[in-house]
Amino acid sequence: MTRLLPRALMAPAVAVLLCWMLVPLLMTVYFSFVDYNLMQPGGHPFVGLRNYEFFVTDPDFMPAVRQTLVFLASVVSITVVLGVLLALLVNEPFPGRGMVRVLLISPFFVMPAVNALLWKHMMMNPIYGVLASLCRALGLEPVDWLTEVPLLSVVIMVSWQWLPFACLIFITSLQSLDREQMEAARMDGANALQRFHHLTLPHLARPMAVVVMIEMIFLLGVFAEIAITTAGGPGNESTNLTYLIYKQSLMHFDVGVASAGALFAVVLANIVAVFLIRIVGKSLD
Repeated sequence: MTRLLPRALMAPAVAVLLCWMLVPLLMTVYFSFVDYNLMQPGGHPFVGLRNYEFFVTDPDFMPAVRQTLVFLASVVSITVVLGVLLALLVNEPFPGRGMVRVLLISPFFVMPAVNALLWKHMMMNPIYGVLASLCRALGLEPVDWLTEVPLLSVVIMVSWQWLPFACLIFITSLQSLDREQMEAARMDGANALQRFHHLTLPHLARPMAVVVMIEMIFLLGVFAEIAITTAGGPGNESTNLTYLIYKQSLMHFDVGVASAGALFAVVLANIVAVFLIRIVGKSLD
């Protein structure tokens, strides 16, 4: 009785959670196997794997996969490297360190749509943007970022938003670094680079694995920054899998193909998650 009572009390919440998770997934699976176009109401005949074949053979599919992987690798690399460097810098005592930490973390709380509008109009606009003014001040020609280097532009704005997250994790980890061990290494003649390589970097291995895992999972679904700034263009140069699914569903009104693409993205996300969880597990051993 004592074992059944807690389970009985938890059962309604678990049932609601399962329905909330499984019903949309099962509907997506169903739509991926039928011919369902919003412009053609009526019956939804079963078409088997045709939606999957259409999505995979789409000319935009391979560029979207390639750009998704490049985007993930770029943002994760930038946030991890700069996050470690900033964490080391802010971890040292100096006047106003508390205020600097607050300002450093604040971009993470900016909503994705606001982040995209901020960079599109205030920073990267080729006429009145901050970067354009800086280029003119240096005697250079302003760059039309969103047209000439669209994928790099999205990488920069997303990295700016996720860098505080990585930096916060690394700052927290550095607080637990053994100061006596660092002082002993300094007394033994180890320079700053040697202390970083042999003491600080191994200490940050676990936080790095966690940051990479969390960022990879969330960055697979980046949409607002692309939709607001480049709309996947010019052409398909900044289209990722998420935006490609959006184009199939809401621009081409093909729910069946979009559902097949969504399931492909779910499978890809799970493969990435399993791979990263194993990396994290090894770093925790």
